[in-house]
Amino acid sequence: MSKLTHFGYQKIDEREKTEKVAEVFNHVARHYDLMNDLMSCGLHRLWKAFAVSQAGIREGYKVLDVAGGTGDLTLSFAKQVGKNGEVWLTDINETMLQYGRDRLLNKGVIVPAMVCDAEKLPFPDNYFDRVVVSFGLRNMTHKEDALSEMNRVLKQGGKLLVLEFSRVWKPLRNLYDMYSFSVLPWLGKHVAKSAESYRYLAESIRVHPDQATLQKMMEDTGFVCARFFNLTAGVVALHTGMKL
Repeated sequence: MSKLTHFGYQKIDEREKTEKVAEVFNHVARHYDLMNDLMSCGLHRLWKAFAVSQAGIREGYKVLDVAGGTGDLTLSFAKQVGKNGEVWLTDINETMLQYGRDRLLNKGVIVPAMVCDAEKLPFPDNYFDRVVVSFGLRNMTHKEDALSEMNRVLKQGGKLLVLEFSRVWKPLRNLYDMYSFSVLPWLGKHVAKSAESYRYLAESIRVHPDQATLQKMMEDTGFVCARFFNLTAGVVALHTGMKL
């Protein structure tokens, strides 16, 4: 008997989730960066900058950007690792990956890019110094499997960073819900021509594990010193963990 999983508030056969998530991102890829600016009033740039500051990238490091999409973090890391380092841009969605790769090429940045499933990473054990996933974990069907794979490909002493929407401070939840379920679909309809894609975004945030639960998931999949930083009253959280 097939298992069910969340797709927003819907329960679907887990074998269907990857395709459904792909449909969402195929619809929004061309407007993805603009929508991020509009939805967050530009705050996503500060959230990503904080993640970069916590990554501690050094020249010569090997870095894996999982679900890297349009390549914001890859661009920052590529500048930091220098000529002797590696940054891999990966995403399960080919449309998003092509957009990100082309965007980097237009900026004169050439990095390896690969379509791959985070739950089955095509990299050897103990290869990367840093693994980063930004606003991608909540879309994965088996989050524990993905976290285990990220642990596998990290070197001993390597660090995982997970930047993701999380559970907002309780006094703000009613206001945040009104914004999420009214404003986001309206923006999606008029800018990205897909209200349903941004309704899914709002729903997917609500069914994603909260800060403490995700920290426990990281610990259960082999990470130590797992902790999180709440950003913008918990709208987003940055989770970090080390591999020993």
